[in-house]
Amino acid sequence: MEVTKFTTSQYNANSYLVNGKILIDTSIDTERLIKLIEEKIPIEQIELIILTHCHYDHTASVPEIVKKSGAKVGIHKLDGDCVMDTEKSVSYLFGKEAPEIVANELYEDGDTIDIGSGEKLKIIHTPGHTRGGICLYERNSKSLFSGDTVFSSGGFGRTDFEGGSREKITESIGKIAELDVETLYPGHGPVTSENANHHIQLSHRASRSMW
Repeated sequence: MEVTKFTTSQYNANSYLVNGKILIDTSIDTERLIKLIEEKIPIEQIELIILTHCHYDHTASVPEIVKKSGAKVGIHKLDGDCVMDTEKSVSYLFGKEAPEIVANELYEDGDTIDIGSGEKLKIIHTPGHTRGGICLYERNSKSLFSGDTVFSSGGFGRTDFEGGSREKITESIGKIAELDVETLYPGHGPVTSENANHHIQLSHRASRSMW
């Protein structure tokens, strides 16, 4: 699996280009993100944008990328309507209106997405940060795109926004802690390719401690 990480600023969400045609999450800095993508591939090559959850810092650039590429958009069914809600998308925190995004694909737990080269991303429903948060697991490479469910070094997503739950995020992290993960691609912060399972276990222990 070929993965390119794009980060438009220190505090912005990570975006991942997978196999030259799948984009996982976007950022707020649309112009910068598109420039970085076009340094790698023609933007028309993007076929699908997968959103790990509905929050504005992961979705803001979607409308412009869709306009330029014609890509479809996929998100978990419980977050499908939230992307255009100012409160649920937390776009108000950035002083912005929620972007206009109509999802073409509404995922459920266990769905799989064919990404080519014999590889598939499995949808793992991981509520807690939002109701419809997901992680994406690729079995062959043992890769996990974790959105804001877990981060490197024991971090995990906030639970104080609408749709968040301390209990559910702990359950969700426990679910992904059972996977065999070699590379962790989080929604924020560095990619971890050394002892990634340990980082997830740290997140699980940290989340349990806040109960």
